[in-house]
Amino acid sequence: MMGRFITIEGIEGVGKTTNIEFVKNWLSQQDIEFITTREPGGTELGEQLRELLLHGGQVSSQAELLMMFASRAQHLEQVIKPAIAQGKWVICDRFTDSTYAYQGGGRQMPTQAIAELEHLVHGDFQPSLTLLLDAPVEIGRARAAKRGAADRIEAEDLAFFNRVRDMFLKRAAQAKRFAVIDATQPLQAVQSDIQTCLEALNAEAQS
Repeated sequence: MMGRFITIEGIEGVGKTTNIEFVKNWLSQQDIEFITTREPGGTELGEQLRELLLHGGQVSSQAELLMMFASRAQHLEQVIKPAIAQGKWVICDRFTDSTYAYQGGGRQMPTQAIAELEHLVHGDFQPSLTLLLDAPVEIGRARAAKRGAADRIEAEDLAFFNRVRDMFLKRAAQAKRFAVIDATQPLQAVQSDIQTCLEALNAEAQS
């Protein structure tokens, strides 16, 4: 049986890290074999590109976009697809929807260019389930500020992140694989919503 591919998306400060832990614990309780990974990153090459993207010097928008997909190409070939083929579930902190949101929405790069790179790098391959943790930008930024110094992308302005959020929601409206989770709810309610999505995916996987 093939595994499943779950991506966790959202702007900064919506609780991705906390809720990835919840997903991991739930899968463990169901005796489902899984791996966790992240983008950019997930491989030796990807982690090197991540460091350059988030903490390096000046990077042009076009270079940033190409570096994201270079990391993704290696990630898919080396980690994600092999794990799914082995029947494992893959939990990924960000995937191509973040590229549409940050580079397409935030940086205002042409979505057609992103779509062409998406087709080149992973064609029709898409997540089984995308959990979009959503909250107003002001709330997310206030939470993220408590974590310490911002990286190169986290340091962008309010307008940038409003465009990012808008693009995430636009993407979610276009694909059934998305579940939009209200991240302003109490954590227990957020995780109850996530569990409902996981139960449905697991039932589908077993049918």
